[in-house]
Amino acid sequence: MSNQDIKVRCYNFSLKVLKFISSNEIDRKYNPIIDQLLRSSTSIGANIIEAKSSSSKREFIKYYEIALKSSNETKYWICLYRDGIKNSTEIKALLNEADEISKIIAASIIKLKKK
Repeated sequence: MSNQDIKVRCYNFSLKVLKFISSNEIDRKYNPIIDQLLRSSTSIGANIIEAKSSSSKREFIKYYEIALKSSNETKYWICLYRDGIKNSTEIKALLNEADEISKIIAASIIKLKKK
């Protein structure tokens, strides 16, 4: 997968999370979970984009590592939403996409560190 593909995929994932949040009535007591989900999911793509402006390979890898941490955090918030608030096919699809993005980023980091 090219850098451009992962950027687009992360951007589209962020949009899906935004649409999911805006289309669901969520009790106010769950706002902290939703806020964290929104922050972590949008952070993935933001760090992938930030990597493009890196001044070194080491810095580039660091941004990818941060994106990986954000994608793993996103999976946590999605699972918490699924298990504590509401389980749906839409939430399963978001979790699947977050998991795939995590795997792609992790594989990219491994490949970059071998070079």
